[in-house]
Amino acid sequence: MIPDKQLPITGADDSERIAATRRGMHDRLASLPMLGPDDARPRFDSGDTMPLRVEFVRQLKRRRTQLVALLLLLLPLIMALAFKVGGSGGNDRGGAALVGLATEGAGNFALFTEFAAVGFLLVVLVAMFCGDTIASEASWSSLRYLLAMPIPRARLLRQKLLVALAFCFGVNLLLPAWAYVLGGVFFGWGPAKSPFGGSFSYSDTAQRMVIVVVYASLQALVVAGLAFLLSVLTDAPLAAVGGATFLVVVSNILDSITALDPYRMVLPTHFQYSWLDALTPSISWQDMIRGTALAAIYSAIFFTAAWTRFARKDITS
Repeated sequence: MIPDKQLPITGADDSERIAATRRGMHDRLASLPMLGPDDARPRFDSGDTMPLRVEFVRQLKRRRTQLVALLLLLLPLIMALAFKVGGSGGNDRGGAALVGLATEGAGNFALFTEFAAVGFLLVVLVAMFCGDTIASEASWSSLRYLLAMPIPRARLLRQKLLVALAFCFGVNLLLPAWAYVLGGVFFGWGPAKSPFGGSFSYSDTAQRMVIVVVYASLQALVVAGLAFLLSVLTDAPLAAVGGATFLVVVSNILDSITALDPYRMVLPTHFQYSWLDALTPSISWQDMIRGTALAAIYSAIFFTAAWTRFARKDITS
């Protein structure tokens, strides 16, 4: 491997040497003239670097990913066993809360599992996948070698982010899907009952669960965006993961202070549980639309800041 500060660019003046970890190196490579047909050296093509399949398999083989999969498989099983042994428990709302309906069938158990996990567990997992992706490479001192291969900075961020978001969506999908299967095994396959009164048909149950999963995934973009930004700013993966989780905790605390009305509506987690409106007899879209718009604004700011910072950053670690 050619030392970082002595990496030459073919075709450039001998007096000009730019390291791959410095800004502008990949633009210089892409602007080099096309080599002649007799020259065996291939022209640099950024589109051939870091395929998604390679990065996906690489992340899939990591120990942390396997432990997350194991956790998601065990958690609904533990909850189902707890309900089976202890029963559904009391209910202060006359049987209308999700916890009181958790044992009424597969659909209700899946909805309760989502309700129990979306506030913290899924937040931590999304922050881990997106906060660890760049910071871990920096902590292993492999980030500069990825750029020296050379992989353009924008492409490296894009490939890393797409794979991380794929895992985030997979987590948000796997948990309720597996909980639905276990709920059917333990409590039967009856259609879901609404915590606001009434029950759904099997087709309505499937439709409402799809809405819940999609909305929860869109809300997770806020955590993903902040974790990804922190991953670009720091070399410590735990700092990126912890920082994104800390934002959610603080936002939830502030959101519980009713004296902050109407300013609470701009907090990133204010509409976190608006997917409950999908469980009413007639779906209410108003708060879910607001929550989606707010998540889109926050995530756009965070992702843009991550791209801008990484494009201007000299990678020296």
